[in-house]
Amino acid sequence: MYEDMILFKSVKRIMMKMFRELLVYHHSSLEYRAKILTLMISSNGEICECEKQKLKEIAHSIYGNDRERAELLIDTIYEYHDKIITQNGLDFEHLVQLVARETKEVPRFVEKIDIGLLVQLHECMDDEEDILFQKRIIEFLQGLKDEYGVV
Repeated sequence: MYEDMILFKSVKRIMMKMFRELLVYHHSSLEYRAKILTLMISSNGEICECEKQKLKEIAHSIYGNDRERAELLIDTIYEYHDKIITQNGLDFEHLVQLVARETKEVPRFVEKIDIGLLVQLHECMDDEEDILFQKRIIEFLQGLKDEYGVV
């Protein structure tokens, strides 16, 4: 019985990933958040255990009691990261361009940029160059907030 429940949850999660555009309420908002977080964690090319833990904390703080949505956000981040790492239709520069374009096209997305949450990922960095690169990403995102945010 327990194995059946685990199998069902696994299949459900796979289906949600495959068909999130159809099955997930406000999927574009979730994907935008995933892109922003992917920018931060993919800046050095790998996801360490600390970043994995921080992503869980961030996802659950964003979605509160909606555990499934938080897990879908994390899965989407990993999906984007894998595409960047494997050079499978997405690279880091393209992701930056996507975030900029989507922010311009859908100004309400700027509300999804929570600098305080993003800065939490700094705690996982120990290399000065990686920290500096993440700071540049945050500056870029802050610039989008300043440019497209509601005054």
